[in-house]
Amino acid sequence: MINPDLAKFDEEGLVPAIMQDAVSKQVLTLAYMNREALDLTIKTGEVWFYSRSRQQLWHKGETSGNVQKVVSIAFDCDRDAVLLQVIPQGPACHRETYSCFQDGNGTDTGNPFHILNELESVIAKKEAERPEGSYTTYLFEKGLDKILKKVGEETAEVIIAAKNRSKSELQYETADLLYHLFVLLREQKLPFRDVLKELEGRRRQK
Repeated sequence: MINPDLAKFDEEGLVPAIMQDAVSKQVLTLAYMNREALDLTIKTGEVWFYSRSRQQLWHKGETSGNVQKVVSIAFDCDRDAVLLQVIPQGPACHRETYSCFQDGNGTDTGNPFHILNELESVIAKKEAERPEGSYTTYLFEKGLDKILKKVGEETAEVIIAAKNRSKSELQYETADLLYHLFVLLREQKLPFRDVLKELEGRRRQK
């Protein structure tokens, strides 16, 4: 964790704090901390803010139960802003949405692989919000064994499609497998970028 003595608070004794999902890397919330909120966040491992409107400390999730477990805390280069990577225990926004930022995600539609980043973010959003009737919600609520069963089933379907020499079938079943693998990664709190790092490391070894 960081040294709170290094923070540069403004004239009101505050510093802006950004919450980011430690797995999907999506920005969740922008709020403010004073020295006490920063100290409590470091001490408890859960996010505390200072409410400018109420003029008081508040424990993120104290009423909703949607606390944010801290993975890491970092200052920006000038030490006048704080970045908190967290594991959300529910929606981050008071409107019961995964993130307070709903638009302008900066998706690079020119990159054919952007859908993987979007898929990871959507699954993280579904895990946090648990919308009724969602298949993703169903999987998270059933738990790890159900998710693993589906990964196994979809792997078998990919094998069958390949044996059938059906490109359309293989395309469909591979998409199903990737989706369930991403659900599994989210359940395990393993970022997809870490899988990519593993692949990059292997490439460099060859």
